[in-house]
Amino acid sequence: MSAKLRWGVLGVAGIAVNKVIPAMQKCKHAEITAIASRDASKSAAASAALGIGKHYGSYDALLADGEIDAVYNPLPNHLHVPWSKRALEAGKHVLCEKPLGLSTAEVRSLMEARDRTGLRAGEAFMVATHPQWLRAREIVRSGKIGDLRAVSVVFSYFNRDPENVRNVPEYGGGGLMDIGCYAIFGSRFLFGAEPVRAAGVLELDPDFGTDRLTSAVLEFPGGQANFVCSMQMVPAQRVTALGTRGRIEIEIPFNAPPDAPCRLWVDDGSDLAGGSRVEETFAVCDQYTLQGDAFSRAVMGEGEVPVPLEDSLRTMAAIEAIVRSSASGRWEPIAG
Repeated sequence: MSAKLRWGVLGVAGIAVNKVIPAMQKCKHAEITAIASRDASKSAAASAALGIGKHYGSYDALLADGEIDAVYNPLPNHLHVPWSKRALEAGKHVLCEKPLGLSTAEVRSLMEARDRTGLRAGEAFMVATHPQWLRAREIVRSGKIGDLRAVSVVFSYFNRDPENVRNVPEYGGGGLMDIGCYAIFGSRFLFGAEPVRAAGVLELDPDFGTDRLTSAVLEFPGGQANFVCSMQMVPAQRVTALGTRGRIEIEIPFNAPPDAPCRLWVDDGSDLAGGSRVEETFAVCDQYTLQGDAFSRAVMGEGEVPVPLEDSLRTMAAIEAIVRSSASGRWEPIAG
């Protein structure tokens, strides 16, 4: 293996060409060496625009390249597990976009492929490596806000484009899969525990059949998490963690800007007007660069995969419980 992990990218998805690839090109331990598309002209154009050495007109051709160590998979949700499995079978480590699969059964099948091949695989929840999230978890564990009792999340944006894959049910579209998974992951990350049951309500778009508004409650052993996510509301993001003696608020929790500082606040609640709020600022960083380096180091034997497939399974189990609850009108258990 070379001094840097050599990466290939499956597809020319917007998140890949606009965010992840430019960020990973700044990595110390990773380099993007190839990109593929089913349309050769698209991979050629992306290769030229991004300065990537090799481009392929099929995903299989990239997987056959013996000079690629790892694959980043930003394909639509329904292609996450099938192509990640093929990458593992081709001898490539895999970092796959979230949500990892369409079901817990799919996630388990990818875990089996990982174990059989002996390679590394993980889910691309980039927030797991961002300093603001690591600091928020550190504050919770320190007891500074007392016992964590609740996590409240809002995440929304507006998208009614019928051509967008997020609005196609067969492709794993809908707000719960696309952004609700962040609320589930973030709550689990802060509690440091797993939810035992869930209650949820999904409002479906009458034209697309995907959930355009979802609200849910997750019950943890020590408290509760609640979230609202929507693909048809004003863009908004905020995470609040409330303890018995204080609270933490993360300003831009998920789409943290790569070119500006991030902020969170810790407040003991003694002044409801905000006078007791203490601000913490984090230096400019790109969470996709951090994620790429962390995964690459894990492959090189330096640390663990930031979000392993076991973690992905638990997030997907919570998603399934929320969907069942919306249909049944009852609390639903979350099976790991």
